[in-house]
Amino acid sequence: MKRIISVQDISCMGKCSLTVALPVISAMGVETCVLPTAVLSTHTAFQGFTFRDLTHDITPITNHWKSEKIHFDAIYTGYLGSINQIELMLRLIDDFGGKDTITIVDPCMADNGKLYTGFTTEFSESMKKLCSNADVILPNMTEACYLLGIPYKATGYDREYIQEILKKLSDLGAKKVILKGVDFNQGKIGIASYDSIADSYGWYFHEKLAANFHGTGDIFASTMTGALMRGLSLEKSYRLAADFVVQCIKNTLSHKDYNWYGVDFESAIPTLISQLSDSLL
Repeated sequence: MKRIISVQDISCMGKCSLTVALPVISAMGVETCVLPTAVLSTHTAFQGFTFRDLTHDITPITNHWKSEKIHFDAIYTGYLGSINQIELMLRLIDDFGGKDTITIVDPCMADNGKLYTGFTTEFSESMKKLCSNADVILPNMTEACYLLGIPYKATGYDREYIQEILKKLSDLGAKKVILKGVDFNQGKIGIASYDSIADSYGWYFHEKLAANFHGTGDIFASTMTGALMRGLSLEKSYRLAADFVVQCIKNTLSHKDYNWYGVDFESAIPTLISQLSDSLL
């Protein structure tokens, strides 16, 4: 069984970050170890949430792993709360990455044209450094623009523009780029990818649902990571991940009084496992 380490926060309530990554990737048949960067009572869309920074616990934990000679098949980073934590991730990659260990970075820092609360352009510059050390990166359109230092365009772009974005992101150092939230087909939204090793582009569009929920990016990245660890190709992995997110949203909207703070991913896991099994045949 493959073993990964997922590095991000724990929002005790809210269905995101580690409380999504751990059940989803584990259900996909991959041993999932965690390195919490912070503990929050809820995710940040709630008011008055508590926050405990765990930055000072990261090095003692990873030093213990080193002493135990623990090997990870993948390092998967999500939400990181500070530039200091990004620097610690670079050290983590030095200590546990390379050889047959792949590094997957979801540069969680922005959406809808702006940085998340508390983040700065200096943070995005540091995130660029982390992405340059990754094998796979999974930015959304806003994050891609911050990584490249270019203006954000919500609409009015075409396939050629996206290919240029993908190539520039790859030039930062990542071997494979998955760009989320690509939206130039009417009524459709989806994924664009670039594999610098094969010098090939990929596309996958699905229906655009009239709803947005916190944590769907974490669900996508976690499913992608699990699929890659199970041996699926890049294209099959992001198709599986995108379909799972859509199913999670549909399941949520099917409830009369659905939760506003996160999607019903739990009820969609059997479908995910069935589709994963079919893909492995």
